[in-house]
Amino acid sequence: MSLRARTYVQLSLSGALLSLAVAAPPASAGQGHAVPLRIVTYNIHAGTGADGVFDLDRQAAALRALDADVIGLQEVDVHWGGRSQDLDVAEELARRLGMRVSFAPIYSLDPVETGGPRREYGVAVLSRFPVRSAENHEITRLSTQDENPVPSPAPGFGEVTLKVRGVSVQVFVTHLDYRADPAVRAAQVADTRRIMARERAELPGARQVLLGDFNAEPSAPELRPLWRELDDAGAGTGGTYPAAAPVKRIDYVAVGEGVRVRGAAVPEEAVASDHRPVVADVSLARKGPVRD
Repeated sequence: MSLRARTYVQLSLSGALLSLAVAAPPASAGQGHAVPLRIVTYNIHAGTGADGVFDLDRQAAALRALDADVIGLQEVDVHWGGRSQDLDVAEELARRLGMRVSFAPIYSLDPVETGGPRREYGVAVLSRFPVRSAENHEITRLSTQDENPVPSPAPGFGEVTLKVRGVSVQVFVTHLDYRADPAVRAAQVADTRRIMARERAELPGARQVLLGDFNAEPSAPELRPLWRELDDAGAGTGGTYPAAAPVKRIDYVAVGEGVRVRGAAVPEEAVASDHRPVVADVSLARKGPVRD
């Protein structure tokens, strides 16, 4: 199967009036020498809720209520097929929320009909702030599209660089392997750390955030190396999966040096997806060199 690593960035033209669900100052509020930011991660199950109903309006409403500045999405369809009404789910949610969007496909398949759009599935970042740059990195994957897959590099580890009130922020979004055998996840964690270290070196002073569905709980041995450089913002919060009655926490906002966690929560959203979102309020330290 041929995979095309491609990232697009576009600005949704419609605005949205955002309501506050988790009490904390928005990113526009001043806080001394630190910059406040509200971050969300959400596995949206291709737009389908825990009840099996595809409903982007419902998902947009759930996201709007969180009043986030930056959102990492997993299981995002772009013209994938009938389950998501052949829509560009990334752009549709961005349009409803009045946010910018960067999409990073894991799979990019030929269209069913000649001349149609490519069928894509992956991860996305929605942002209130302009996207300065975007990358779609390769990490180890075991494809669900091959009959006899073997672990190999494939795209779908998205990165965007934002400038948030003068502070450069590298936002990464990922979806780690779901299988019981942790071997592929362990390889993905090693790839993730290597890529984030390289990107950090290329933009000294940038703050880093990793968002995603890791498909493992915080104490999992394969995740342990991540916590050497990153802090689990949601430590102590409730479970995230399955949404109706969570029994495990597998969705994360993880933050690097210079990012202080002020609070985090798992909202009681039990219907819009089969996962619950994670919300984190953080402060970005201004200290250290940043680059336009």
